[in-house]
Amino acid sequence: MKTATEAGVWGERFGLAAGVSDRSNGSLGLSLPEPAATVMARFRAFRDSLRPGFSALQIAHQVHGTTIARHAGVAEGFHVRDDTDGHLTAQRGLLVAVTIADCVPVYLARDDGSAIALLHCGWRGTAAGMLEAGIAALSGSGHGLPVCPSARLSVFLGVSICGDCYEVGPEVVQAVEGRPVTGKTRFDLRGALLRRAEAAGVKEISVSSLCTAHHGERFFSHRGSSGDGGRQIAWLGIPS
Repeated sequence: MKTATEAGVWGERFGLAAGVSDRSNGSLGLSLPEPAATVMARFRAFRDSLRPGFSALQIAHQVHGTTIARHAGVAEGFHVRDDTDGHLTAQRGLLVAVTIADCVPVYLARDDGSAIALLHCGWRGTAAGMLEAGIAALSGSGHGLPVCPSARLSVFLGVSICGDCYEVGPEVVQAVEGRPVTGKTRFDLRGALLRRAEAAGVKEISVSSLCTAHHGERFFSHRGSSGDGGRQIAWLGIPS
């Protein structure tokens, strides 16, 4: 399984496995009109590529919401939740994943690598406070971990559509940033998420240089394919 070098390098600093699939791995979307056996074969290949460090994979059907599932004691195997756009865990050997095409995968980690979170952030989830919810959840106590200030978190904003390629209506900018614009405009969602992370007290924030639309030969893009393309998955985990 190929990984995006930027995410992998970011994760290695904290002893984590991080990355994103691409077109060479085939679509890994859960809700696209492909035979289930075909998609599951790709997921099995993905899981096999990450053994023996990971024996469990957790993913979800996403709804552009702000629900973040906390995972502990997850058994071996492939697990799918409903109506969930974020995952948080301190469990070793559990890989969490989100499906993406143009939305932003947000990787978060405590600076000691003891706990992680992975979020799916489109403009609706961003406007509703998904990033802030993820930062608050990872900073708080849980899984037997002490409270951790947001200044000790690291955030990586992964492969997604860039501001030059993302044309939106005025309602998107109003919802995400609270400022009025007239007509359609180009919008940098990763830039908006960076500013939100800074406002939440995160000191270390990095941003992928890759765009799903600009680099359409490598990545699936909802906008770039007029809505009929596939999906890649972004993943994050603490190896066993």
